[in-house]
Amino acid sequence: MSQSVARALSLLDRVASGTSTLGELAAAEGVHKSTVLRLLRVLEDEGFVHHDGEHRYRLGPHLFRLAHQALDSFEVRVVAANRLKALRDETAQTVHLAVLDGTTAVYVDKLEPREMPVRMASRIGKTAALHSTAVGKVLLSGLDAAERDELVEALPYVRYTGNTPAGPAELRAEIARTAERGWSEDHAENETFINCVGAPIRGADGRILAAVSISVPDVLLPYEDVLALAPALMNAVADISRDCGYR
Repeated sequence: MSQSVARALSLLDRVASGTSTLGELAAAEGVHKSTVLRLLRVLEDEGFVHHDGEHRYRLGPHLFRLAHQALDSFEVRVVAANRLKALRDETAQTVHLAVLDGTTAVYVDKLEPREMPVRMASRIGKTAALHSTAVGKVLLSGLDAAERDELVEALPYVRYTGNTPAGPAELRAEIARTAERGWSEDHAENETFINCVGAPIRGADGRILAAVSISVPDVLLPYEDVLALAPALMNAVADISRDCGYR
């Protein structure tokens, strides 16, 4: 399996560099055409490549979408860095920056206060469930209705705590609440001892590029005091959104 994955990635590189026909790709890889064709069909089914009427292969739309998301993630992190540091210092709590990655959120930045008595298990690059986190609800609220409904129905709904949304109906209600007030909450839904508030960073076209959360162990602040951090969070994401071109 790993050999097939490596060969598929090699084929993508060759297509990107201009090697385009089945014969050329097979010769470049040093394998039979049938082997290359089998991999190309999988790549084409997933949108990574497509072929024209002359059976020349080109990079497909899914790759461009992934590249766009990667650029957004990188650019947002750079643009947001100083303002997120200020938010961390203002609240003296842990701040996360997350983006949507398929059926999960992925943390692309994490800023902890220097004097933090309780360390969290989250880290840059770690994924987080969409249904049980503040960042997840924010990111879901930014999808168009059809895409959001499909994703909400497909989520596994693992019950991490007694407060975790149990299914699509509960999550839809949370997403609607998030969209209405402009920020989300995680009331011990992902971990029993942590509460969070989250809010969106928007791009020039209004779409949600990323989500920012403030996460607080309950030994540091009670739930109600975590909710009271929402105005500071909203001010921060408004500043970052403006820097990203949103008006």
